[in-house]
Amino acid sequence: MYNQGVGSWLQRRRAKSASRTALIYRDNPVRYGELADRVDRLANTLRERGVREGDRIAYLGENHPSFLETFFAAGTLGAIFVPLNTRLAPPEIQFALQDSGSVVLVNAEALDGLAVSGSRDTDVLQRLVVRESSSAEVSDRGEDYAAALAAAPAGRIDVRVALDDPAIILYTSGTTGRPKGAVLTHGNITWNSYNVLVDYDVASTDVALVISPMFHVASLGMGVLPVLLKGGTLLLEAGFVPGRALSLIEKYRATMISGVPTTYQMLAEHDAWASTDLSSLKKITCGGSAVPVRVMEAYESRGLSFSGGYGMTETAPGATSLQPDRSRDKMGSVGLPHFFTDVRIVDPLGVVQAPGAVGEIQIKGPNVIREYWNRPDATAGSFADGEWFRSGDIGYADEEGFIYIADRLKDMIISGGENIYPAEVEQLIIELEAVASVAVIGVPDEKWGEVPRAIITVRGGHAVTEAEVRAHLEGRLARYKIPKSVVIVDEMPRTASGKIRKAELRQMYAGE
Repeated sequence: MYNQGVGSWLQRRRAKSASRTALIYRDNPVRYGELADRVDRLANTLRERGVREGDRIAYLGENHPSFLETFFAAGTLGAIFVPLNTRLAPPEIQFALQDSGSVVLVNAEALDGLAVSGSRDTDVLQRLVVRESSSAEVSDRGEDYAAALAAAPAGRIDVRVALDDPAIILYTSGTTGRPKGAVLTHGNITWNSYNVLVDYDVASTDVALVISPMFHVASLGMGVLPVLLKGGTLLLEAGFVPGRALSLIEKYRATMISGVPTTYQMLAEHDAWASTDLSSLKKITCGGSAVPVRVMEAYESRGLSFSGGYGMTETAPGATSLQPDRSRDKMGSVGLPHFFTDVRIVDPLGVVQAPGAVGEIQIKGPNVIREYWNRPDATAGSFADGEWFRSGDIGYADEEGFIYIADRLKDMIISGGENIYPAEVEQLIIELEAVASVAVIGVPDEKWGEVPRAIITVRGGHAVTEAEVRAHLEGRLARYKIPKSVVIVDEMPRTASGKIRKAELRQMYAGE
């Protein structure tokens, strides 16, 4: 087989376990052989429409079998997959399509309006629309996905794809307000999967409930792809509904589940929590932020302990992992470096710090990206010594090597597992004529962990309300990025050079 990348995974899995269940969607099982056949048909569909090696194929939709089919079909052709966050506003979708130069967009019919508006003035030449019902009308602006696959030949395509070739572009909000496309190679994805298999003991008998969106690297990289590589089963859910998630765990004897603290809190607070049989669960992992003690205790009362970890899009995404048996004595830690990954803590001069000393967290390994798409400036500034990725986060290691996060150098806000970069929000708020200066900070939230709050000074002779700020952002940013509250202040705390002191703002305005 010439293809050494992810495009070969299902071909090899079909040979080994064609009759095993690869995924279950809406109670409909799909076997590995069937999934591989559908990927072949989609690959042929795309090739017939001119897609070649290196071309970009975008996907806009919630969790659905077609997401995985598009991902693996792109890998089969040596093309590059570009998953889009369904919560983005049309201008944000348009930027990702323009910047990546995507030539094909596969989208869910429910998001047809967003797909049409977001693909204007881009290089998208073909759209395939995924319909949930065959009775639904086909958009006259897109081709029917199911019909295209049905008409396509089933022959297997085998092109030369190396582990160093790009496989996926994932857009991350930039600290300067401009999103960057992190380019994950086939090797990055493969080595990250190896890390997960080793450190989380993923087995071919595992049944993983997928309730987090696959367009996020955490869901795709830490759960979905390692399970498929190992030959396990995915319970694929379009979204997270606590009661349904609990019923699926019991019905299908799920062994794995991944989520953010909010996910687990909502499950534990659901009326069916106490009566649901959770005895099949063996691996529960949490990312995004620390698990609150009250949530941890609710799961421990059911005999369950959390695995944790730390990472980012640029590390595909795992950098560290914390095993369940250390979740209590190492509470607050994100664990040890993944098996095939190295992590170090350095001072501003690049000197490795002693245990307990705070510095920047830097990561090296075959799971770490080499570049950002068409951003040599961002790429050059993101690596120290040419090989250590600069996370922008600061932390420390204890005597045993366990990593702790001390602060976020980049001021990133994590709300319900979604990353929010304040600069992106601030750039839009400052457009308002009444706003003299603005700083967006994260404030604690019972449900989402933290949510954005805008601190604003107003120009003389002007006035602005919270409603006006939110209205200005509506439709231009994903809703989770829009500040949930606005505080008007007389002046901002600043450094001698005029920079806003966000640490002071958090101390002053992060409460009620």
